[in-house]
Amino acid sequence: MMTTVSRRRFLQISGATAGLAAAGTMAGGLSRRAAAASEKGIRTVPTYCDVCFWMCGAIATVKDGRLWKIEGNPADPLSRGRLCPRGTGGVGAHFDPDRLKAPLIRRQKRGQEEWVQVTWDQALGVVAGKLEKIKAEYGPEAVALFSHGIGGAFIRHTFKAFGTPNSTAPSFSQCRGPRDVGFAYTFGDEVGSPERTDIRNSRCLVLIGSHLGENMHNTQAQEFAEAVGAGASIIVVDPRFSIAASKAKHYLAIKPGTDLALLLAWMNVIVTEGLYDKEYVDAYGYGFDAFKAEIAAATPEWAYAETGIEPEVIRETAREMARHKPATLVHPGRHTVWYGDDMQRSRAIALLNALLGSWGRRGGFWTAEPMNVPGYPYPPYPKPQRGRVDQENGRYPLATEPVTTAIREATITGQPYPIRGWVVYATNLIYSLPNPQETIRAIQALDLLVVIDVVGSEIAGWADVVLPEAVYLERHDELNVSWFRDPFVGLRQPVVHAPHAQKPNWWIARQLAIKLGLGAYYPWTTIEEYLDRRLASAGLSFETLKRQGIILGEKKPVFYDEGLTPEFPTASGKIEFYSNALRDLGADPVPKYTRPEAPPEGSFRLLFGRAPMHTFSRTQTNPILHDGMPENELWVNADVAARLGLASGQFVRVRNQDNVVSNPVRVKATERIRPDCVFMVHGFGHTSKMLTLAYRKGASDSELVTRYVTDPVMGGTGMNVNFVTIEAEA
Repeated sequence: MMTTVSRRRFLQISGATAGLAAAGTMAGGLSRRAAAASEKGIRTVPTYCDVCFWMCGAIATVKDGRLWKIEGNPADPLSRGRLCPRGTGGVGAHFDPDRLKAPLIRRQKRGQEEWVQVTWDQALGVVAGKLEKIKAEYGPEAVALFSHGIGGAFIRHTFKAFGTPNSTAPSFSQCRGPRDVGFAYTFGDEVGSPERTDIRNSRCLVLIGSHLGENMHNTQAQEFAEAVGAGASIIVVDPRFSIAASKAKHYLAIKPGTDLALLLAWMNVIVTEGLYDKEYVDAYGYGFDAFKAEIAAATPEWAYAETGIEPEVIRETAREMARHKPATLVHPGRHTVWYGDDMQRSRAIALLNALLGSWGRRGGFWTAEPMNVPGYPYPPYPKPQRGRVDQENGRYPLATEPVTTAIREATITGQPYPIRGWVVYATNLIYSLPNPQETIRAIQALDLLVVIDVVGSEIAGWADVVLPEAVYLERHDELNVSWFRDPFVGLRQPVVHAPHAQKPNWWIARQLAIKLGLGAYYPWTTIEEYLDRRLASAGLSFETLKRQGIILGEKKPVFYDEGLTPEFPTASGKIEFYSNALRDLGADPVPKYTRPEAPPEGSFRLLFGRAPMHTFSRTQTNPILHDGMPENELWVNADVAARLGLASGQFVRVRNQDNVVSNPVRVKATERIRPDCVFMVHGFGHTSKMLTLAYRKGASDSELVTRYVTDPVMGGTGMNVNFVTIEAEA
């Protein structure tokens, strides 16, 4: 039996309605609630957070059967007993009024948000049938998986077993990819996640568009406070006076898009004045003389014309870094897709750190290995008949992960081969990829779009099948064996039951695999069986991990002065100041600056970023976090606002160069931003009617990002290339 549910009716469904009875879940939901209601007293359950990718160890508390609070686990080296505002507000995910409650199948045209509510068996049967049809007609490579976070581990496993090489995450092409490639082509290694930054021991910390205190990566925010408290010199480069800038000794209000010019000038000063770590560079560097020649013209006077930063300020800040070497850390950043030359800008940051001798040194970057927890002994995956769709024609040779926008392009064009099915796990592609209309155009060309998520985001509104996932406090996930200076293994485990028909990702992945005839890739029956097997192979106790939430490994040297052997897995075996590999690809062996496009007369460059209360566009319906920040604002320079007759709190609309107009958004008139740009926090202005709490609250930067510039060697999408005007709301 299927029950037809209108969009309006769907939003009103509760766990005791006839709709859920039709989905076969009412009895289970009632029994779980009855059991919770009968529970008395307080119990605690260790787990780890999922409100962002940092995955801090946490302890959740249940009081009289009801989820009460969540705090940091003191034994966890990431949280150190503290959670950020998002982490402590994570309990709100369980109580989110806009949660998806049961599987849904599209009833009308895509995007109309009209659904038929079905059982899990029916929903997975439809998905498996359509996947098999695509595989038979086009091959398994014609299915692409987009996922975010550790929760996608089992979904990725299923689709590797299915046979597609096109499994990716927006976090590469739309976030960290340029940084990872830039550092790899300098040191032979990435900075990892969490980043291997030794902020707590830094004597000079340089932040270039990196908003510690606003992006709220917990360990880094704590260590930043420690460094400031210990008297570290802070240098902040940003068009906007951020929270981090308020702690700075030097704040450089740089002209947007000119960061690479400043980096080259800093390196010019450090090299020409002999301030670099000569012993370090001589021992570990390759191609230094060629590098020196390449940056010779990048004087502070030259950079002043580009950046607007006075030559003497450039010299003084370069000397400040050198005074504290090697305990000077030029932070690599996280969201590094800005202007299309982002790999080279990130490589310049890596090279500046190399000059200061900070890689592998205390106060700079540590090097560590994760806990050795062997993977599950699965059968080998089938070998795809075709390679990744983004590399079939030789594009993006340095993309270490599939490029999302290339998959989208292949979906539209059918070249170099067709992509006919998308499976999207825990990522709102309408908000995470640039040019949402291009994403919608690709969706319309699909035979199948499946969305697995906890709320009905914009991408879910376009899906053929929507599968409701249990939130992180209601499920097990893969073990967290992150790279960190203190090796550990962390466990996520259920604290409370899912309130309706939601299922954990591992269950969804396993059941789908069985329906696809891939049951051999899931020889285990329960997630506990899987976790126990992995831990036992490492000589660890599952029971101990359940009690503690974390098991620490043996501490090993993480710095060169502790006995760690310097290793640089580059082509030369050294730090590559001059890259022959990049030269051979036709790329610059040493970064070169290209002047960005200037805003048209009367326009402003659109910048966007994070806030401590929210993660991307994922948390706006969390009632606790929503209460902390229900909508975003448009930061406008105070003088510009006065000239335009705008006041703080006044509603305006933002129009971009392609005549896309935003929802109304409040003005924040402030001296804390340059007059040539505006800024808004990402993730607001939702248009999905399934998100009742966040619907049209604030403005969406994503819908205004209609233009982007793609990094030619690794596929990162520079998105700070859009210009807007401001229109007062009538």
